This record gives sequence, structure tokens and C-alpha cells, in this order.
Amino acid sequence: MEIVIICLAAFFTAVLTFFSGFGLGTILAPVFAIFFPIDIAIALTGVVHFSNNIFKIALVGKNSDKTVLLRFGIPAILSSFAGAWLLMKITVLPTLLQYELWGRTFEVTPVKLIIAILLIVFSLLEISPSFQKVQFGKDKLIWGGLLSGFFGGLSGIQGAIRSAFLIKIGLSKEVYIATGVVIACLVDFTRLSVYASRFISSTLHENLTLLISATLAAIAGAYFGKRLLKKVTFRSIQLVVAVMLILISIALGAGLI
Repeated sequence: MEIVIICLAAFFTAVLTFFSGFGLGTILAPVFAIFFPIDIAIALTGVVHFSNNIFKIALVGKNSDKTVLLRFGIPAILSSFAGAWLLMKITVLPTLLQYELWGRTFEVTPVKLIIAILLIVFSLLEISPSFQKVQFGKDKLIWGGLLSGFFGGLSGIQGAIRSAFLIKIGLSKEVYIATGVVIACLVDFTRLSVYASRFISSTLHENLTLLISATLAAIAGAYFGKRLLKKVTFRSIQLVVAVMLILISIALGAGLI
């Protein structure tokens, strides 16, 4: 059953998030977390996210802005190391709360609570009219890269911050999507190198079928999304993603998943 749920989630979120430039990792990580420990879920999501972005680079990468890649991408890569290192540290912290409900035992752990809070914050930002009016100049790209990379390494959440900066500096829709994809791919590669130790202990070989299936589903979603590129708006996708994230983050923060 988990392979069906994860593949469906990968496909539909890949379609939804192709246009907005964020959301695949933030939605897929909690879905993986239903079946795996949260740190392993983030690492597995990273593999799917990275593979999907490689495919999207082949589709639209030629339109990326090289100057933005350097000023935003390099700080993002450096700070993603710090975020991924912190994730490895907080996953071993003791449980904050344990309770029973419906005959089952649920745990609220520091890493689940932190990621749930981050999901809610970024979700609310995306649907906030005042945040939509915020403008960032190219002189703020370094700060955007640092923030995006750090939270990408810590929780897989990098796209919301990246989009907030890139979408407001005058890039065309095609250049915005392509540049975001290349930056996301660089950050994914960086954090996966840190997560590697967890793959060794997570019996990854026992879940290769699931991982490959989820990756192919995400790639299919990205391909379908490209075909719909001219028929959707950023705002409608952002609202759908935000609502889904809020619901998932509440369940994650409560220890239900």
C-alpha cells in the first residue's frame, strides 16, 4: 500500500510544483514519514527530489540565468551542509511527548516538531497577500541562498524561500523555473552527501523498488507539468500546496505521522 500512496503523491505533487518551483520535497517528505523515521524520510525524499530535478534540467535547464546561479547557488550549497549536519544531530534527541490514542502510541520528537513548525510558517507565508507584495533586489540573492540552502539541508524545505527571492527579481517564467531547478539540484546533491550515512543504516536496498517507483512517478509528473506550463497560474498552485502542507504539518507536529 505504501508504494501506491507514495507514487501517487510523487506524481501529483510533481505536476503541481513544476510551475511554482517548490513543494515536491515539502509534501513528499511527510508522506515518506508515514512509513519511515523522519530523518530517513527526508533523505529518501532527497533522492526523489534530486532525480526529478535532473530530469527537469534536461527539459528546461538551458534557460537558467548564470549570474543568479552563482550569487544564489553558491551560498545555498555552503549553508545546506550546516542544515544537513544539524538534522543529523537533532534526530537523536529524546522524545518530547508520548501519548496513546485509538489504541496506538504516538511520539512528538524535536525533529518532527521543528519541521512541522517550518512547514506551517512557509505555508502561511505563501498564501499571505502581504508577503506576495514583498520585493527582493539582486543584492539580496546571497541572503536568499543562505536561508534556502540551510532549510533545504535541515528539512528539505528550500523551494519556498528560493521562490520568494527569484520570483521577485524580474526573471521571466521560463528563466525563473529553469534557474530554480538548477539551484535545487545543487543543494540536493550537497545534502545527499551528508545524508549518506543514514542510507547505510536504513536498509535502503530493501526499499529500492519503492524509491525507483517514486522517482519515476515524479519524473512522469514533471513531464506532464511541462505540457501544462502555459495553462496555469503560480497563485492557484501556491494555494493548493499551502493547504496540503498545513494539514500535513499539523499531523506531523502532533506525532500522528
